[in-house]
Amino acid sequence: MSEARKILVTSALPYANGSIHLGHMLEYVQTDMWVRFQKLRGNQAIYVCADDAHGSAIMLRAEKEGITPEQLIDGVRAEHMADFADFGVNFDNYHSTHSDENRELSAAIYLALRDKGHIATRAVTQYFDPDKGMFLADRFIKGTCPKCGTDDQYGDNCEKCGATYSPTELKNPRSAISGAVPVLKESQHFFFKLPDFEAMLKQWTRSGALQEAVANKIAEWLDGGLQEWDISRDAPYFGFEIPGEPGKYFYVWLDAPIGYMASFKNLCARRPDLDFDAFWGKDSTAELYHFIGKDIVNFHALFWPAMLEGAGYRKPTGVNVHGYLTVNGQKMSKSRGTFIKARTYLDHLNPEYLRYYYASKLGRGVDDLDLNLEDFVQKVNSDLVGKVVNIASRCAGFIHRGNAGVLVTANPEPALWEAFQVAAPSIAEAYEARDFSRAMREIMALADRANAWIADKAPWALNKVEGKQAEVQEICALGINLFRQLIILLKPVLPNLAAEAEAFLNVPALTWDDLSKPLADHQLNPFSPLLTRIELPKIEAMVEASKEDLAAEASKPAGNGELAKDPLAAEINFDAFAAVDLRIALIEKCEFVEGADKLLRLSLDIGDEKRNVFSGIKSAYPDPSKLEGRLTLYVANLAPRKMKFGVSEGMVLAAGPGGEEIYLLSPDSGAKPGQRVK
Repeated sequence: MSEARKILVTSALPYANGSIHLGHMLEYVQTDMWVRFQKLRGNQAIYVCADDAHGSAIMLRAEKEGITPEQLIDGVRAEHMADFADFGVNFDNYHSTHSDENRELSAAIYLALRDKGHIATRAVTQYFDPDKGMFLADRFIKGTCPKCGTDDQYGDNCEKCGATYSPTELKNPRSAISGAVPVLKESQHFFFKLPDFEAMLKQWTRSGALQEAVANKIAEWLDGGLQEWDISRDAPYFGFEIPGEPGKYFYVWLDAPIGYMASFKNLCARRPDLDFDAFWGKDSTAELYHFIGKDIVNFHALFWPAMLEGAGYRKPTGVNVHGYLTVNGQKMSKSRGTFIKARTYLDHLNPEYLRYYYASKLGRGVDDLDLNLEDFVQKVNSDLVGKVVNIASRCAGFIHRGNAGVLVTANPEPALWEAFQVAAPSIAEAYEARDFSRAMREIMALADRANAWIADKAPWALNKVEGKQAEVQEICALGINLFRQLIILLKPVLPNLAAEAEAFLNVPALTWDDLSKPLADHQLNPFSPLLTRIELPKIEAMVEASKEDLAAEASKPAGNGELAKDPLAAEINFDAFAAVDLRIALIEKCEFVEGADKLLRLSLDIGDEKRNVFSGIKSAYPDPSKLEGRLTLYVANLAPRKMKFGVSEGMVLAAGPGGEEIYLLSPDSGAKPGQRVK
């Protein structure tokens, strides 16, 4: 057997300013499954994480709630840890970036970079909120992206085109805290000389440490020329003060990734078998993997490896990037009840259902994952209840009634047993490659074969035939052993089900090596149902509860420039309204939709591209050709909606009481297709 690997694994640090939701949980479940697989295989896999506890947002929320930032982050950390534990996410250590270990490591890394000439200082012109009396961190300035023109983007990067820039480059800036127009003031800042590491980054990003799509995206930034990175913020700021620089603080993204190191160092202090340098030292032979979302790739694939290189530490073996979570094909929505907090889910459903569904959808790429709630119910009920658990429930009763719960030594279908053995290496390869969806497909194919064989043998009918009881015991013994195989293969995904199955099987904790060792002449414990079907009312209750969460948030008092929210009126703040990308569109073609009573299909020219929209205005426009050549108002950033007749890409605006009195909104003369409406 090969020597056990030494692997350190992290997930991105959740921000200590709010609750964990199902979009967050996708990453932690993905990481946890991979770590559990490594441990199941006998490798030394260590999973560390922490709350990201610094920054202006923490400071401002604590101020609003009348508590200290330390009290806020302690409370949020306790909430996060409870959610993770109940979802079966098994960290070896869960720490905080507001820790002694992180303070010491951040200072040491900064000083090492400074002493090697990788830190620059210069005066910068910085935005200042005159109402709040503070310099504005990048994420508290909003405006129009200077690269692509998208509105409502933050002051450091554009979520649409991925561009990074200085806040002073943002067009039409405003304070996201007070709504005030910020003024420019000069301040001394500290910069990490990222261009010093361009050659190293070009080599490392193509070394196999990144998925190809991610490496290609990073190459765009590298080819465009790297810029020095501002790593300082002015007081007041909740974070670590820069050594020797009173009133200057490390930007949260400087000390956040160092939190990975700090959490591991904190663990090392309690684990004599672990050596910090063996995992983080320049000559480390251990493996280091980060699991992150695609929105923070630049920090982990550019800034972080450069910081490590400059400070004399090893770089990651791999940065594994995943996409976003959508629900029912759309961005998570509070109004629809699909912005679901982890705790709201846990109040209604078994966490293992979601772990399995995520596994069934997660590939090794960066594609977004859709949680379709109808598909979720069908897949869990069909696969876990109808296939996996069904094998045990079919066979256990005959063994208990016919042989006092003892599995006989028998293998009445060697070819089927061998098929399971042959499939295991491929499933292991899929787990290793983080191709969980392929692993689940191959596991369920085995479950189908086992169920088909049991159905063909029909022990329930055979048991009624005189003299066939011994054959029934052999069939059911193999059935239970195949069930045990499936449990081992699914254990990284379903740890709670595995624990309950181990109790029923009367065995110690199962490992991957147990796949080749069938149980024989073995006493089982009494069987009880291991999983129950998901009922639709539970899904509906969870969605409704999520809407109630929104109402509770909306009823909170206003503060820090935010509008008071009336849950009945469902008001939105300015940021939500400003996020609407409203444009002038030319209706090039308009026609009836065959089979639709109310819809017209509009082909639109919005300047830089064409869009197809379905609109329910047929009753007002019996001759759709009369709309052709007309300008109208169009919502360009509404998520596409799949309909019976095709995909509708946005929405045209109309008003009126209905029926024949629907009036398509049109701009004044002089407007042109593609113009944005302010």
